[in-house]
Amino acid sequence: MSSVAGGLDRIEAVFDEESLVADAGLLLAGSLVARLGLESLIDEVVTPPGSGRGSGAKVLTAVCSMLVGGSFFSDADRLRAASTRSVLGFAPVAPSTLGTFARSFTFGHVRQLDRAQELALGRAWDAGAAPAAEQVTIDVDSTVREVHSDAKQGAAYGHTRTLGYHPLVAVRDDTGEILHSRMRKGSSQKGHLRFVSETVARTRRLAPQAALTLRADAGFFSWDLTERLDKLDVRFLIAVGRNPAVDKAIAAIDDDEWTPIGYTDDGEAHVAETTLTSSRRRRGKPARTVRLVVRRTRIVGEQGDLFPDWRHHAVVTDIDAETLDTKTADAAYRRHARVELAIKDLKAGGLAHSPSGRFAANAAWLACAVLAHNIARWTARIGHVHDPRKLTVAATIARRLLAVPGRLVNRSGRPTLRLPARWPWAHTFAAALDKIRSLPQHC
Repeated sequence: MSSVAGGLDRIEAVFDEESLVADAGLLLAGSLVARLGLESLIDEVVTPPGSGRGSGAKVLTAVCSMLVGGSFFSDADRLRAASTRSVLGFAPVAPSTLGTFARSFTFGHVRQLDRAQELALGRAWDAGAAPAAEQVTIDVDSTVREVHSDAKQGAAYGHTRTLGYHPLVAVRDDTGEILHSRMRKGSSQKGHLRFVSETVARTRRLAPQAALTLRADAGFFSWDLTERLDKLDVRFLIAVGRNPAVDKAIAAIDDDEWTPIGYTDDGEAHVAETTLTSSRRRRGKPARTVRLVVRRTRIVGEQGDLFPDWRHHAVVTDIDAETLDTKTADAAYRRHARVELAIKDLKAGGLAHSPSGRFAANAAWLACAVLAHNIARWTARIGHVHDPRKLTVAATIARRLLAVPGRLVNRSGRPTLRLPARWPWAHTFAAALDKIRSLPQHC
């Protein structure tokens, strides 16, 4: 039937079909969650007081809701509609139960959830999502999770003059997976030294043979951080803000030392390098000197008069010039911008809101959002959903594979999920499901 006789007004809407599945594509995520044994893993590790048993089902209810666009406790009811729960592999809880569970968290229980995330990462990497190379690059960044109520515990006006929280994230460069996260108060600019140490320790436990490189923007730079990374045997590429010492070092670069690099048609750019030395002895140690890689840019042509001067961007690194020359070092640091794609994905998904008035509950919500973020990437990577050279966008995975309507029927005694005919990504879905189902069951 190509159209309805008499027009759309003749169609009657009745919500009474028990066999429908609102988001049939959750069969992919549910199968992966089951293969990795995440429900029992979370049950063992996460034990908030007064929440009763079944932490795994409660966390996974939030996670699967986030995978299909949920950002409030109430959105979890979507998983309980008709036969949707049949494709999940666990029994989703009611939104009221989920809210009570989140509000029972303390900081220590959020750390338990962090530990569960690490174990989940390990299982996913063992299943095929591990780094293929011997080098792992970690991008560390912070963001602002804006809120609109003074009743949000821990929310404050920070350096952006925006009311909200100030979480930290550490992202694996090649996949966009979030390796570690930490919720902070809205006014906080501290804690990054410990966060970096925890991230490095976690990555070393997951990939003990990998050489690590850390990238961060100028907000993270300090000589203390460079010393910490030295002790941890981690290479770094960290932007440094403009200050008298940096300006003096840049001014000392001769004009003939600048090398042209590619830039926009109406602009020009060059790179050069020098050294930067700490201004004082620290804890009885001699002053430290590191490479300072500088990129300068300016607009030319019709807009040139608006920007007549060079704009400089400087990066410090401890990687020697033989391993990473000036051009390559600049290009390597500029790839740090990819972390913004992961943060954008996170904030467009489960972290679109901070649903509770309690800080620890919102910290737990962040941890659930990170797990949902990673499950989308594991589904794509293990299921060979797309080109592994490209970063996974969770919204694309949800739109093409997860948010698919279906009907669960019994065909000759076998449950069958009937999906839309002529679905453009039907082959991709089937191939990914086969790949995931071929994984061994994690007990």
